[in-house]
Amino acid sequence: MNSIISGYLNHQPVPTDRKQNALTKRFIVPVLTDMQDMLMGLRWELDPGLARQYPFNKNIPYPVGRCEEITTAVRQHLLKRIAAPTTRAERALHAFRRQGGLIRPVWGALRERYFQNATQIGSLYVDVANDTVNITKPKVEIIPMTESGLEAIRNISHFCDIAKLYWKAEIYANLVAPSLAPLLPMIVLNKVSEPKLLSACPYMTALALHNHFRDAESWLETAPAMDVKAQATLLERVPMDLRPPAGADPRELAIDACREARREKRYLDPEWKQARLKDLARINSARQETGEEVSMA
Repeated sequence: MNSIISGYLNHQPVPTDRKQNALTKRFIVPVLTDMQDMLMGLRWELDPGLARQYPFNKNIPYPVGRCEEITTAVRQHLLKRIAAPTTRAERALHAFRRQGGLIRPVWGALRERYFQNATQIGSLYVDVANDTVNITKPKVEIIPMTESGLEAIRNISHFCDIAKLYWKAEIYANLVAPSLAPLLPMIVLNKVSEPKLLSACPYMTALALHNHFRDAESWLETAPAMDVKAQATLLERVPMDLRPPAGADPRELAIDACREARREKRYLDPEWKQARLKDLARINSARQETGEEVSMA
């Protein structure tokens, strides 16, 4: 898949250029109706299995809140079909890719109100999970990228603005596992979920590495601290080796972790990133043992 584009972060929407516009017009526009029907067919095919796998999200039935899971599943099946095309739309998409057309996962802020997973196909925004907020909407939406309202998250403050609107959540400094703060500087808390460290999504981790943890360091200097009682709920799930030592200032530890990671050029070290994500998995595994929902769409 065209997932790594020079000059762009993982899952970052790519501004359309002359080449993508031309390829889209040549290969995709003539089969647009066929492609929409094919994607709708994939939803009908995959929905029963996905509904069994993800029956509820915060006590709300599938498909609400399952944008990421649906989008990923449909895209994976779409790429398999394109690799061995049998229909008019599949053959067109196969030729489109061979000529350099983008088929790329994208994520960002949609109209400054939601976090959104979608697929960019050339100059088109393709949402195959359009019914995961409002189930009365069509399952599939295809519109020009320029009309979609999808834009990249600029920084942690921008992320927090969207999270407060979309999740009805508050965002606090990660003062429970300061060694993870360069990559996971935030804690999210809302009324329906236990607190959770953020954000391990591909784009936000790529953004942290790209700015060499400076954004996390700056944000942590003034970010609000969570109420001690609420923080204790999360701290109980944090392994002892990740907790701040007794008597230490956890905010200073988190800020120092960002500075140290930058000095040691951890933004160039994929093994360091994977180790931090494994630490997060240790925290989240304790959450799963209690039956708490881990994924936030």
